[in-house]
Amino acid sequence: MAGAIYIVGAGPGAADLLTLRAARLLAEADVVLHDALVSEEVLALAPRAKRYNVGKRAGRPSVDQRFICRLLVRMGLRHRIVVRLKGGDPHLFARATEEIEACRAAGLTVSTVPGVSAGFAAASALGVSLTARGVSRSVAFVTPTVARGAEANAHWAAAAAAADTAVIYMGALQADRVAAALAENGVPVQRPIALVESASGSQERIVRGVLGDLTELCKQLGDGPAVIVMGEAVAQAGALARGAHAA
Repeated sequence: MAGAIYIVGAGPGAADLLTLRAARLLAEADVVLHDALVSEEVLALAPRAKRYNVGKRAGRPSVDQRFICRLLVRMGLRHRIVVRLKGGDPHLFARATEEIEACRAAGLTVSTVPGVSAGFAAASALGVSLTARGVSRSVAFVTPTVARGAEANAHWAAAAAAADTAVIYMGALQADRVAAALAENGVPVQRPIALVESASGSQERIVRGVLGDLTELCKQLGDGPAVIVMGEAVAQAGALARGAHAA
């Protein structure tokens, strides 16, 4: 008898940022298909489940999405509760649509459970809101990364340039291209930025500067996942941090 598929957001890393629903489903799961960036701390919440690492990392060899969809369907036809555990939120740069469509095409019941995205964890790490009265009334979540074989475009850069605050996912590994695309879309080189690596995790690291120094700033990061936050809200965060240290 076919079971149910749950596409679940694992959050940015820390297990205590999971939703209660996510934790309950992990405890009940027969099978968990998880991303590479999901921590062992989170996976430990699924003690009875058979686990499959189907992770992807930007700039590294990864499991083909078509294989993931086939495996998800196969597990759903064999088991009662199958959790597809995605880093961050499954509705943002996580290719959930393809997996949902594959499950529905196979006649499987599929539901999604939201999670805390890395962009919000980064804002928390910076100690600032992505929106602020008189500073930022718009936020863009963008990525320069495209699927293998897809044609790259600069639409993401135009969206980031138009927003008061931009959160750029998977951009630190291609800093030169990101900086050039933003500059071509009119973003000044003095626009404040902050890079947040491994937001919410034990290896969290914050690097602040301006867009013109993006490439050099990225060299200060390790190999953890990083987001770039850009806009005057970042400058506000830096001012608050300096004020706290002065006090």
